[in-house]
Amino acid sequence: MALRPRINRLLSKHGTPIPRSLDGLIRQGQEAPPEKTGMGSEQVEAIWRATRKLYRGGMSPAISLCLRRHGEIMLDRSIGYADPESQRIMTPDTPVCLFSASKVVAAMMVHHLVETGQLDLDDPVTRYLPKYGQNGKGRTTIRHLLTHQAGIPRPPAQVEPDILYRPQEIIDLLCAAKPTGLNSQAYHAITAGFILGAIVEAVTGEDLNATLDRVIRQPMGMKYFTFGQTGDERARDVSTGVPMKLVDLFLTYAVGGSIDEVVEVTNDDRFQDIIVPAGNLYATAEEASRFFQMLLNDGHYQGQQIFKPETVARALQPAYHRPRFDRSLFLPLNFSSGFMLGNRGMGMFGPGAPRAFGHLGFISIYCWADPQRALSGALLTTGKGVVGPHLPALFGLQHTINRHTRLPQDASPITV
Repeated sequence: MALRPRINRLLSKHGTPIPRSLDGLIRQGQEAPPEKTGMGSEQVEAIWRATRKLYRGGMSPAISLCLRRHGEIMLDRSIGYADPESQRIMTPDTPVCLFSASKVVAAMMVHHLVETGQLDLDDPVTRYLPKYGQNGKGRTTIRHLLTHQAGIPRPPAQVEPDILYRPQEIIDLLCAAKPTGLNSQAYHAITAGFILGAIVEAVTGEDLNATLDRVIRQPMGMKYFTFGQTGDERARDVSTGVPMKLVDLFLTYAVGGSIDEVVEVTNDDRFQDIIVPAGNLYATAEEASRFFQMLLNDGHYQGQQIFKPETVARALQPAYHRPRFDRSLFLPLNFSSGFMLGNRGMGMFGPGAPRAFGHLGFISIYCWADPQRALSGALLTTGKGVVGPHLPALFGLQHTINRHTRLPQDASPITV
């Protein structure tokens, strides 16, 4: 017993001991009988054991995992503390900030406007935001923004993290910025989202949450699934991991702030009063999985056509035939107009998932769907750390999910 708290305090500032028995920290939502998902109970439990192993690594105060297979909820469970200070238990109904996984939701708002004929992905941004054309950005298109090729991967000058509370100031900075390389792929962690959100608002005459509420949240019966606007029931994020100056320098370069800075800003109540299109959508794991199941079903959900099949297909069309080296993250990545795409071999969504699509969020959030497995899922964790003992367990969980859920060669996904 003494060893667990010591490890936990080394890896996390919250210092909450990991008990020998985890049963008191686990909550379970509504799950379908395994046979309805095409799984055996032993396969479901193998995935949950791998999740518990990830939690025991001490890198995350809370984990929530929801997996759907053939449209049925195969697993919906949580473990740990939504708020380590108050020792509030995480439940499957606890909303979590999706960070960069928010991008796919903002992107689908853009694709909705394409579907309704209100814009085109190859329109110049200046058609909707004339002041964006400063310093040679007149040729930048909406597609450039969605595929991380707009040349504004980070603010043009060093800014304080709390500028996030002043979105219009960020938009003004980006409009005045000089691009660093149009058509070159460099992950835009947060910048492009503000411009995309401003375009949607210019076209619709309403804020992004109003469009989201009308197009997705209300039709799909979501309780949360909003940019900000979430109460004290939300989970709190915690900076974890082995402190490394090099890691913080990399994150500052790639996403605009160190782990501690990002966690401090996003835990602030002011973060709930703004819309960060690329960074502050709050949802439960089940809601995120529900959204990706709808995309897996070609835009269909419980008798409603949320998006047309051709809209989903356009959103998932790869920007290039093969992954390109990303100048922000220094990795070969494959993007569509709003989504990260799977690779052959080992990719963002585990091994052997070349047709998977989704997005990661600030180190430890995974939201995705995989047509080869009739699978949609969300793995939401509140610990924010790069280096630590969780990596083998994380890869092990991805491998376990993919190994147990792969469809037979002659099977095809079932939609609901």
